[in-house]
Formats: sequence, C-alpha cells, structure tokens
Amino acid sequence: MVHKTLALKVQGLTVHYQSTPVLWDIDLAIPQGQLVGIIGPNGAGKSTFMKAILGLVRPTSGAVWMLGKEVKKVCKKIAYVPQKEAVDWDFPITVKELVLMGSFPKLGMFRLVGKKEHAKAMTYLEMVGMSDLCDRQISQLSGGQQQRAFLARALLQEADIYFLDEPLAGVDHASEEIIMELLKALRQEGKTAFLVHHDLNSVEKYFDSVILLNVRLIATGKTSEVFTKNNIRQAYGKSFALLDETLRLSQHKAAGVL
Repeated sequence: MVHKTLALKVQGLTVHYQSTPVLWDIDLAIPQGQLVGIIGPNGAGKSTFMKAILGLVRPTSGAVWMLGKEVKKVCKKIAYVPQKEAVDWDFPITVKELVLMGSFPKLGMFRLVGKKEHAKAMTYLEMVGMSDLCDRQISQLSGGQQQRAFLARALLQEADIYFLDEPLAGVDHASEEIIMELLKALRQEGKTAFLVHHDLNSVEKYFDSVILLNVRLIATGKTSEVFTKNNIRQAYGKSFALLDETLRLSQHKAAGVL
C-alpha cells in the first residue's frame, strides 16, 4: 500500500551496470518534511540511487513512488541539482539564464518566460547571495557560486521534493552555510530534500534522517538511530578505523581540545 504522506517509497529497487549490481533490493519509506542524507563510501551507489528513483537511470527491477504517486505523475513537484562534474560549465549562458531554466517545467513548450519569471529568478538569486552576479557567465563562477546558482534554479521550480547530488562538495564555508540554511527553510515549509553527502562530521548536524548505502541498504531512519558506529562499520568496512579516528580528531578540534 502506498501512503500519500510519504515523500518517497521504494520497493525492491535493483540496478545493474552490465552484469554488475550497483544497487541491490532497496526498500525504504521517507516521510515528508525532512532533510535526508544519502550516505556511504565511494562506489556505494549513492548517485545511482538518486538517478534511479528520478528515472534518469533505468532500474533492473523495483518500484518508486513520490507523494503517493508514480514519479512520472509528479515530475513538476520534483527539483534536481546534479553533480557539478555533470554540467558543461563552458556552455554560453549567464547565471540568470541558468536560473530561469527552473521555470521551464511549469511553463511547458508553448509559453515564454515573462516578467513574473524574471522577477522570481532575481528573488531566488538574492536568497542565495548571487543577484549581483546575474549577468556573469557560468564559466566564471567559483565552485560555491556554481552550487548556489543551481540551487536558485531548483528553488524557482517551487517543488515539493528536492534532490541534490553532492551539493556541498568543494564549496566554501559561506556557500555551505547559505545552502543549508535555505534547505532548512524549505523543511519548515513541509518540503523534503535528499542530499548525497560525503562529510561524515556534519551528518548529525544537518540531517533529520539518513539513508546509509553500500550497494545494499545498510540502514535508514532517524539520524540518531541510524548513524551509529556499528552501521557505519557495516557500510565502510575496512575504511571504518580511519574514518573513526578522523571523526574523533575532528570532534576534539571542534571542542578546542586540539
């Protein structure tokens, strides 16, 4: 049974690349109104998981629902921010033009971008601290500015569910703070955001829930219940000892011990 209160429900999701399984029999259910971290080691299938539930990668088997419906029926309620590496940053487009692309799903094929959309684009650029760079070519942006520009595009979609693939990778501290504060504001509005995330030090700080993956689902649920040493050890295997020491040192540094 599909529950309409769920932001995401996944049953039996399996993905193969050629004959190699990269995701295996994933089952989970995520309520609305949360910030959800998708966590796991390199090669765990985190980005593939996100692309599979969005229909960007064809699964071998399984089913996905969002907001109680098949994904294709709620496309206009979904916003996606890809990895920076997946974007052609040399494409000749300005920051504002990039953000305006967020209006295309709701405008459709036959309506042109108007004053309303231009005004909204500037509003969201202001929110991410980029309004003064609206006419700059995207090739001239820093890593943090690139991510903020794409977040503004996603915000313009005014979606109910946001998917962000490594939005904090390689960004400066100021950009990270801006991005997370905006996502927290979306949560306050009852919206849901899924983030592929690598920094284990900030998992407990940023996320209400966690999806912990390593090809199979290790655990999912409230961060306080899922982000435990035992689950992390299962996900990261031999790398766990080094990760545990890194976390310990980071915590001591934050506390002023080091």
